Amino acid sequence: MRVDEFDFHLPEDRIALRPAEPRDSARMLVVRQDGAMEDRIARDLPQFLRAGDIMVFNDTRVIPAQLTARRAPRAASPLERPQPLSGPRIGLTLHKRLGPNVWLAFARPAKKLEPGDHLSVAGELQMRVEERHDGGEVMLVFEWEGAALDAAIARLGETPLPPYIASKRPPDERDLRDYQTIYAANDGSVAAPTAGLHFTPALLAALDARGVMRETVTLHVGAGTFLPVKADDTRDHKMHAEWGVVSHAAAARINEARAKGGRLICVGTTSMRLIESAADSSGKVHLFAGETDIFITPGTPIRACDVLMTNFHLPRSTLFMLVSAFMGQEVMRKAYAHAIAAGYRFYSYGDTSLLFRAGGP
Repeated sequence: MRVDEFDFHLPEDRIALRPAEPRDSARMLVVRQDGAMEDRIARDLPQFLRAGDIMVFNDTRVIPAQLTARRAPRAASPLERPQPLSGPRIGLTLHKRLGPNVWLAFARPAKKLEPGDHLSVAGELQMRVEERHDGGEVMLVFEWEGAALDAAIARLGETPLPPYIASKRPPDERDLRDYQTIYAANDGSVAAPTAGLHFTPALLAALDARGVMRETVTLHVGAGTFLPVKADDTRDHKMHAEWGVVSHAAAARINEARAKGGRLICVGTTSMRLIESAADSSGKVHLFAGETDIFITPGTPIRACDVLMTNFHLPRSTLFMLVSAFMGQEVMRKAYAHAIAAGYRFYSYGDTSLLFRAGGP
């Protein structure tokens, strides 16, 4: 399909720079299977679910993956120790861990880096550029590893806000709280699973009281989720890979709930992509541990997810393609046109939607 089929105009003032307070006061556009729409708020969610339904949450935790480094002067000989903090400033966004002390990162400006260069963060955290890839990506080998490296990143790094927010304001102390779900448990993401940002203890308690079951999976969201689709045709786009886990116990509970007539509600596109990666053609979910680069576009069969809660996405993005596959292109065009006209707030800190799949139960 042509990528421009997923384009639309979004006014700048619809991009949310801060989340709603409290979290569950965000607006929620409910879109039914037939395209009927209803304007509600996130705390109304339990009214649209029933006992026996099962919700799947992504419990990944955002790490402070944004680092500012200095490149050391290039050594005149292999025996000369590089001196940190005197070379050009390099912005680094860690996005994929390859080993105890090895990360892939996006560097800016990457053109100032070469394999063998040494970098330092605050004169404390040392690393070497092992490889330079296309698209500004570099492989970094750190001097420290494991828990010591994690602690240094946590101390020296900043919250990696999405580019459409970071271009308008710097991260601050509020983002440490705001850009994290209340149920985050497993470190590894450089972007939040943002549909989950609308949940509060009160909303979770209301879902429990409704008889809605909850299950967690883990998909570590990479910076690739923000990469633009540069191809003209979706068939030519290479999807980024992300690492995830669906445990055997989680898969069994999801399958049992669906076998009894419960609907599977995925909280966020990350949960949905992982569940669809773990599901077979009959919709049964299996144990999954590894990378997924699933690319869901119109025509891709939806195997397991019945209802999707998700924020509003960028034009021409893989995520807008995903919701178009889930609900149908025409339904989503109308839903987004309604959201823009009605003043809904878009993207990571914006409002949300609750989508009941066309052809679903």
